[in-house]
Amino acid sequence: MIRRTLSAWVPNSLAGQMIALLLLALVAAQGVTLAIYLDERRHALRAAERAQVASRLVSVVRLLGDTPPELSERITRTASGPRLGFWLAAESAVDASDPEALDRPLQRRLGRLLADSGSGQILVRLEDSERFLAWRKARREARREARRAEEGDSSGAYRRAEWRKREYWEKRRHRLPLSLTISVRLADGRWLNAATLVPFNAPAWAWPSLLSMGLMALAILVIVVFSVRRITRPLRTLAAAADRFGRGQDGAPPAEAGPEEVRRTIHAFNDMQERLRRFVADRTGMLAAISHDLRTPITTLRLRAEFIEDPEIRDKILETLAEMQQMTEATLAFLREDAAREDSRQVDLAALVQSLCDDLADAGGEVAFAGAGRTPYLCRPVALKRALSNLIENAVAYGARARVALRQEAAELWIVVDDDGPGIPAERREEIFQPFVRLEDSRSRETGGAGLGLAIARSIARGHGGDVTLENRPEGGLRAILRLPKAGQG
Repeated sequence: MIRRTLSAWVPNSLAGQMIALLLLALVAAQGVTLAIYLDERRHALRAAERAQVASRLVSVVRLLGDTPPELSERITRTASGPRLGFWLAAESAVDASDPEALDRPLQRRLGRLLADSGSGQILVRLEDSERFLAWRKARREARREARRAEEGDSSGAYRRAEWRKREYWEKRRHRLPLSLTISVRLADGRWLNAATLVPFNAPAWAWPSLLSMGLMALAILVIVVFSVRRITRPLRTLAAAADRFGRGQDGAPPAEAGPEEVRRTIHAFNDMQERLRRFVADRTGMLAAISHDLRTPITTLRLRAEFIEDPEIRDKILETLAEMQQMTEATLAFLREDAAREDSRQVDLAALVQSLCDDLADAGGEVAFAGAGRTPYLCRPVALKRALSNLIENAVAYGARARVALRQEAAELWIVVDDDGPGIPAERREEIFQPFVRLEDSRSRETGGAGLGLAIARSIARGHGGDVTLENRPEGGLRAILRLPKAGQG
């Protein structure tokens, strides 16, 4: 199930797969880069926040040292803000019982900054936000009670302000999970305590950086798409040329373009195509010459056989010579047609089959064609017509009648020829396609033919990139199917 789902999203083409893989790698690299950047940014912001807290703390300590003690409470209240609070107490707010939890680097830094202020011990600790929020709540309650006693609460404005502060801290408690608590012993023995929330994550996305990375990714993607298409374009040309060659169509060899590996592949294909053409031409010429030369001795033997006095022997010899001549003529006709290399052109396949059936019906055969709509097809019409003629004539000769149909399958065109004959045993269906092979029990010699009809039909079909297959019909009779690839369909 998972494999089918993934295969549905994976492109089938080489260009699509390369683009998808490069895009995936690009997204992964950008994601890692963004994670590292945000982590560094988070640490930088935390360092800046600590530096700001330290700076404000130093300022408050120095101010407290230069002002009368009765102003200390007002100074700490004025210096406090929504995220940083100061208060004076007789004891330190930092629990120093766990030395490992203390922030030693910040302690040393504050010690250097307050070296000439007369302050004493400095304690710094990072605490859980729950404890800090509990302290904030207690401080708010204490301040609310004090202000109510001094000012009253007739307008309700103070309650609304405190409610807004409480909502502010409740919303930020999950995004700011750590609190920084600092205690400094003043010269008069009191402790100045400060507490603040330290951001754990960056407060906002760095939109300029994200935009920059997005533009860079888009530029890389454009370059990748252009490069991959440049690489795969020669491969598509090579695939089209191989398909044409497989269907027996002549054409200009594909240009050797693209990267070196692709150029070498195209060059090897062009060499192979030329060698195959020379081989087929040499073989066809040789066989045609042999078949042509056989006609002379056969004719000579026929003339000499006429002088044999015994009629029985003479008739048998003449019958054998006639059969040999028939085979030779059939071979020559096949080889001449193969050597002619008919040019491919587009025809209406349905009309071609219909005209062939009409001609055979006019000649006395019982042939019926199940009509089909217009079917443009690029083929060698004379050769294809000969292949169909062999199949239909066999159906009429050995199966009494022929019923022909043109079907549109998923990736092929089927021309189906049914007859009412005895059929062919399954173990001999491939053997019958061999040249000069005939089945004596169902394909009698007296009916004519040299045993080349099916071999020629299959050779022509495969020359178009298709094939011819045989199967017995369940209701009786033989079914011949000539398959043609839809690649030639217009």
